[in-house]
Amino acid sequence: MQLVILTPEKEVYTGTVKSVKVPGTSGQFEVLSGHAPIVSSLTEGEVRVLDDKGEKKRYTIERGFIEVINDEVSLLVRGLQEVA
Repeated sequence: MQLVILTPEKEVYTGTVKSVKVPGTSGQFEVLSGHAPIVSSLTEGEVRVLDDKGEKKRYTIERGFIEVINDEVSLLVRGLQEVA
């Protein structure tokens, strides 16, 4: 599935991924290939990305939104910082 992570300033990440775990306002949830369409708000917490090569990336965010449609995941977030 395709993932794009955007902040108001720039595109932070774009690529093919296996999974994305996000801090939803009603609790953390994970998006995998074939996930049902969803739009959800995000709260402060950690976003975890597992790319198609098995590499993990982690980011902290202050808030944002996620949209999932047809194996395309879009994150629009504020306060993003990459975790080493």
